[in-house]
Amino acid sequence: MGKNKKILIADDDANILQITGFAMQKAGYEVLFARDGKQALDLFRNRQPDIVILDILMPEMDGTDVCAKIRAESKTPVIFLSSRDEEIDRIVGLEIGGDDYVTKPFSPRELVARVKAVLRRSDPDQDKADVTPLMAEKRHTAEHGCLTLDLDGYRAFWSGREVPLTATEFGLLKTIIAHPGKVYTRDDLMSHAYNEDNIVSDRTIDSHVRNLRDKFSAAGGNPIETVHGIGYKLSSCR
Repeated sequence: MGKNKKILIADDDANILQITGFAMQKAGYEVLFARDGKQALDLFRNRQPDIVILDILMPEMDGTDVCAKIRAESKTPVIFLSSRDEEIDRIVGLEIGGDDYVTKPFSPRELVARVKAVLRRSDPDQDKADVTPLMAEKRHTAEHGCLTLDLDGYRAFWSGREVPLTATEFGLLKTIIAHPGKVYTRDDLMSHAYNEDNIVSDRTIDSHVRNLRDKFSAAGGNPIETVHGIGYKLSSCR
């Protein structure tokens, strides 16, 4: 999985850099290191990593600011690291475009597993065998009402207008559009849209759904309908 994939790890703790860097290199990834937010942003722009691991509290520029700048110019997946486990911190990290959030202290093996899971969701070549007949007929696109997903390019459109999404947001829509009439519980989405080695909470699902709605509202739509007391389902074009 790690072959030819490049990871940028940004943290002002040298010990964290050493431990996580060793684990990633052992997993087969090429690793770039940054000790502050400004260096992380410079390395991101110059070296174009496949995924970024960002500590939230760093000198020069904190991780949330770095993520916001990355999101303004790229869909590259971002995983946040933080010593704080407050729910509000997780939600803020996800709402500014993070794909996952890992609390310190953490197991290097857990972080490697989360990196693999996020990269699987962002890799256009992944899961091509997991395509419903509807998707196959559309030649690697999935459509429902005004919503169209380009499954190869990981692009989403509403009434022909592209809506930029993170890999995790796209994964949620890809899961829901596979069965347009199905109502998905949060547990369903956690087990299907996320890989089993990437543990998330139901509040994390809610944050991603809220992000999706905010992004699609700019295109005049809302792809996900809430079924109160149960979960979510795909909405129709309106």
